[in-house]
Amino acid sequence: MRKECVKEAASVEEAKALIAAELGAEQEAIVFETVQEPQKKTFGLFGGQNAIVKGVYEVNESASEIAKAYLETVLRTMGAEAEITVKEEENGCCLMIEGENLGFIIGRRGDTLDALQYLTGLCANRVEDDYYRVTIDIGNYREKREQALKGLAHKMAAQAARTGRKNSLEPMNPYERRLIHTAVQDVKGATSWSVGTEPNRHVVIGPSDDNPKKNSRPRRGRGKGKSGEGRTEGAPRREKLRDSEYVIKPPERQVRQFVPRSNPLPVADGATPPEKTKSEAELTASLYGRIDL
Repeated sequence: MRKECVKEAASVEEAKALIAAELGAEQEAIVFETVQEPQKKTFGLFGGQNAIVKGVYEVNESASEIAKAYLETVLRTMGAEAEITVKEEENGCCLMIEGENLGFIIGRRGDTLDALQYLTGLCANRVEDDYYRVTIDIGNYREKREQALKGLAHKMAAQAARTGRKNSLEPMNPYERRLIHTAVQDVKGATSWSVGTEPNRHVVIGPSDDNPKKNSRPRRGRGKGKSGEGRTEGAPRREKLRDSEYVIKPPERQVRQFVPRSNPLPVADGATPPEKTKSEAELTASLYGRIDL
């Protein structure tokens, strides 16, 4: 494959360096052609022009070979001992990594694997004019992850269709979000949409517009939250009281009758103690206790 590039710079050497960086190759492997020689300004003020150089690079390796070589270099730098197998696909390839103790290459939720795939794809697309898709997989992780996401989408969609409530999933990349949206379409009465910005953009699954439970308010109750399920079977129902039955009535209490008694004064032995004089208040009062005066 032949790749060409034209650059303009103050000198020929600067233009060649720009072409080599653009083509991603060494200058010795590029055939340069000077289209325009640089000219200095007269008296440093007038005229002058930059150099224009054209570079032609013949690529002998395919995009898949370049992607494999790049990935081998990165894995070797990371200290991973792995074997890479190239599987050609339509408009791309799949690089299968095999080895032991390669979990750190996958990373949390496949973040490290996605980063390696993105960088390897950039390297491979320097060769092909059209877009060349590169996929990296370890131990069928992609297939297992896809099946897990589809199962999660079906479960959350069924719950949203049954309860009429929406649920948010964890942040995902565009490919995984697309899998969720496709799987939710299989469940009647549920729909999905994406909210947020990268890298925290996530999928929300909720009831669809034709779901009758979309705008229904959940009933609050005791027990399981549904009518009748929280009540013990056979127990009597509580009837609603009328307004007249809310009148607070004072309790009926028995009033103890006041029994006056005399409080004799100390007298000499053998003498009859005088009786205490009772006032009118003592004779007519109704008290709860006894008062000695």
